[in-house]
Amino acid sequence: MIKQISIYREQKSSRKNKPDKVSFPLSSFLFPLMAVVLSGCMVGPDYEKPEVDTPAAWRYQINDAADTINTTWWKQFGDPVLDELVDEALVSNKDVRIAAARVEEFSARVDITRSGLFPQVGYTGGAERNQSSLDTVAGVPSGISRTNDLYNASLNVGWELDLWGKIRRATEAARANLLASEEAKRTVILSLVSTVANSYISLRTLDRQLEIAKETLDTRKNTLHLFELKFKGGVVSNLEVAQVRSEYEQAAVRVPALERQVALLENAISVLLGRNPGSISRGKNIAELTVPEVPEGIPSDLLERRPDIRLVEQNLIAANAQIGVAKAQYFPSISLTGLFGYASVALSDLFNSTANLWGLGGLALGPIFTGGQLTGQLRASEAVQRQVLTGYLQTVQNAFREVDDALVSIQKRREEQAAQGRQVDALKEYEHLAQVNYDEGQVSFIEVLDAQRKLFDAELIYAQSQSDVYTSFVTMYKVMGGGWVLVAEEKTKQ
Repeated sequence: MIKQISIYREQKSSRKNKPDKVSFPLSSFLFPLMAVVLSGCMVGPDYEKPEVDTPAAWRYQINDAADTINTTWWKQFGDPVLDELVDEALVSNKDVRIAAARVEEFSARVDITRSGLFPQVGYTGGAERNQSSLDTVAGVPSGISRTNDLYNASLNVGWELDLWGKIRRATEAARANLLASEEAKRTVILSLVSTVANSYISLRTLDRQLEIAKETLDTRKNTLHLFELKFKGGVVSNLEVAQVRSEYEQAAVRVPALERQVALLENAISVLLGRNPGSISRGKNIAELTVPEVPEGIPSDLLERRPDIRLVEQNLIAANAQIGVAKAQYFPSISLTGLFGYASVALSDLFNSTANLWGLGGLALGPIFTGGQLTGQLRASEAVQRQVLTGYLQTVQNAFREVDDALVSIQKRREEQAAQGRQVDALKEYEHLAQVNYDEGQVSFIEVLDAQRKLFDAELIYAQSQSDVYTSFVTMYKVMGGGWVLVAEEKTKQ
């Protein structure tokens, strides 16, 4: 420290007769150099969109399709309560909030990575006082104080020249990860809206099935009471009473089972809405809901509409850029450093022109032998890229399959519902005729019980078939994506 102070003193004394200032012409070369570096080459492959074997048309076509892919399709059901539930879920759902925070995280990561393209400027400042020892070998010359002061203030600049594009490739990967996180958020929104709609439809279906079970239970209760009276009067046998009671208990078992399912589904919907478990408001019953229109679209549009496909493509872009990052490790890292500041043994002289100091430096750091580390990193990056590429093609193929499945389901669910409705009508007629024939003494009451049992099961199945038709439309809008996802995303920001 004594030696360092003496150097500053010598510099100070030698400059007393040299009033000229030593300037630090930073801007004269720094900004032109930045332009050269930022326009330099980048190692590694540039991204090219993979070729996809896209079918010319859907394997199963529906003639009454309409251009509704960009509309808020859940409003087509015509139930204001469902609309309110969807809006509430978009605002309050926890998964959506997590996805939104993840987007902010990756946005910050882009800024962190991109900052390496620019010079990093910092400052230092300090004050120091020390005292030399008298017991050293050389000692302290007479006339020189044992106590020494040192003050300094400086700006320092460090900049890694991105000659090979390592930082730019890393920024490209970070930006792709950001876009992927945005698509992940839209995927969450797509799934959320579909789940809320399906859950509400299922809830109204369970409500209808519970009504059927309670109505059937009341009817069978009255029948059981009548047969018990007939048994006391000696009109019917104990066997017939037991048969009627068994049918009553069958309906009685269904009621608490359906009530349990209703409560559990209400709790699940409450959590989707960001609430604590509780009851859910009802709107129209399952039979009053409007059947939505089938959205039209061609297979090639699916690649631009589905957020999960766009997500995987952004992951592919990031993986491709990471190959460039790995290749850039083979080349030397070149950094420039600069320093401009002041140092003085007296605080009052700190910012004198004679107390200034500056320095420039450069550093090149590159590998010679790494034991296969860099080669391994490159091979790993290339393998990851191939994995993501295959995953992208797989996601596209799966999307085509899901749309075709949904188109088939819409048509066949409609046919199933129509057939189930006809069966219910036939069983109602069967039950009516069995009751008439029993009253006329032509058949035993077993025929009536058989008809009632079959009608009860058919009505429950018909309610489920109605639900299946509605949910097939929900699935159709989910698998086709569309601009409605962006509309829903805007609601999450309210």
